[in-house]
Amino acid sequence: MSEPPRGSTEPVDEIHWPSLVAAISSISAVGIAIGLGLPLLSIILEKRGISSSMIGLNSAMAGIAAMIAAPLTTRAAHTYGVAKTMILSVILSAVSALGFFYATAFWMWFPLRVVFHGATTALFILSEFWINVASPPRRRGLVLGIYATVLSLGFGAGSLIFSLLGSEGPLPFYVGAGAILLAAIPVFIARNESPVLDEGPEMNFWRYIFIVPTATAAVFIFGAVEAGGLSMFPVYATRAGFTESQAGNLLSVMAVGNVLFQIPVGMVSDHMRDRRLLLTIMALIGLAGALLMPFFMHDWRLLSVILLFWGGSIAGLYTVGLSHLGSQLQGADLAAANAAFVFCYAVGTVAGPQVIGSSIDAFGNDGFAWAIALFFGLYVVFTGIRLMMRPKRT
Repeated sequence: MSEPPRGSTEPVDEIHWPSLVAAISSISAVGIAIGLGLPLLSIILEKRGISSSMIGLNSAMAGIAAMIAAPLTTRAAHTYGVAKTMILSVILSAVSALGFFYATAFWMWFPLRVVFHGATTALFILSEFWINVASPPRRRGLVLGIYATVLSLGFGAGSLIFSLLGSEGPLPFYVGAGAILLAAIPVFIARNESPVLDEGPEMNFWRYIFIVPTATAAVFIFGAVEAGGLSMFPVYATRAGFTESQAGNLLSVMAVGNVLFQIPVGMVSDHMRDRRLLLTIMALIGLAGALLMPFFMHDWRLLSVILLFWGGSIAGLYTVGLSHLGSQLQGADLAAANAAFVFCYAVGTVAGPQVIGSSIDAFGNDGFAWAIALFFGLYVVFTGIRLMMRPKRT
């Protein structure tokens, strides 16, 4: 098969590095800004005397914004082009990021959250679509593993910048907005390499949620466990007797597992005929880790080992799920399905903290682990049924 023309959405034979560098570096710059911005905004609201419930409500606008933006992104890219839509999203997210500093009234932070997270959602959708298109099918898992690793490092770098700059004055906001604007540079340079959507999606957006259900269900579970787990784990750990410092270190172990395992997991997925089997294995590891957690809460070292592999398996649901999605679709259908993929992630981030928090209230501290085990267990049952029903599908 000869190499497709520039901007094509047809499968490629070799890794298309200019496109990949543009897409990965742009979204990683945004990751730095998000890693800096999320703790920054919460700390500032805390200093202003805003209640925890209102801070949580304002933070929840991120998931709502993602749900609104996801169905609109593919149509915007079809109308204006992938690169132009990404650059416009960069500008909107940078302006809204800076706007948080100048918005003195708390109510103004709600529309700012919608604009910021809606624009960054569009960037994630189109970057991942671009990455999928520029990746040869036989190496898609490796490329997406690289993407997930670099993005995780970007989030970590943002958190480090926050620890260095603090929350005083305009500097953190200017740094965050500047990082976002840097994302436009690689996209502009590679604008002629971006995929072209000559046709709109063939189906209604909502149908794309169910066209590759193993992938969209995987990212829903990932969103639920990631958002709920990260937000509630410090509470779970401190109630179990760990100090705040130890709880923070345990979260860091999970993050290390996230970074270390994405490329190996992606490479393994490239050698599997049916990625749904690997998704099931990742969920089984997550299920086992959740069930074992209450029995190892007395030992920081043993718990760290569990969390290291647990963190890698959780993030593996996203990487392998996205790779599975790319292996089933192409063109406008892939772009629309990628939007549905991110939509399901957003739904998970809203549902996860609610279910896990309610489980702790209902069943005590170990309700944290039982709720996460429920999420993973339901996914294992679902993928098991899918494998039996459609054993030949790759």
